[in-house]
Amino acid sequence: PAARSRDRLSGPLRCYRGAATPMTAVTAVAALLAGTGSAAQPPEPQRDLPRVTLRAGMHRIDAQVAATPAQRATGLMWQRELGPNEGMLFVFDAPAVQCFWMKNTFIPLTAAFLADDGRIVNLADMRPHDETNHCSGEPVRFVLEMPRGWFAQRGIGAGFRLAGAPFGTR
Repeated sequence: PAARSRDRLSGPLRCYRGAATPMTAVTAVAALLAGTGSAAQPPEPQRDLPRVTLRAGMHRIDAQVAATPAQRATGLMWQRELGPNEGMLFVFDAPAVQCFWMKNTFIPLTAAFLADDGRIVNLADMRPHDETNHCSGEPVRFVLEMPRGWFAQRGIGAGFRLAGAPFGTR
């Protein structure tokens, strides 16, 4: 999914994932013109990110950590499957209204927008390849993406607190 972030006070939506910068557009055109005669390979999903264990009550979550702008921009794009308790935790430098979309994302996901203490501010179910923005209800630094329905199947909703090192809890 594509991570987009917008600070309510300071300005426009900043697209983190799925945006082509002028340099990448130039690079892409050069690659096409250089053509090797073979079909282009689709981009590879991120598989080597650091991981953190989070807890939602008695449920353990194994989350990849996307902490840099490049990692957040790619997120779970191109990935075809997730384990039943696997997700991705997006970590931003400062609280802001965070908005996500699903460009180049094949897995249906639920995004949990999380306060610094691990409290779920709101949840958003997202469909594969949908470029509709799904935004946090208040400024947050963390967003956890899990397979769609993961939270609902466990009776977890807004106000529930996740635990783990990013939130200063065990």
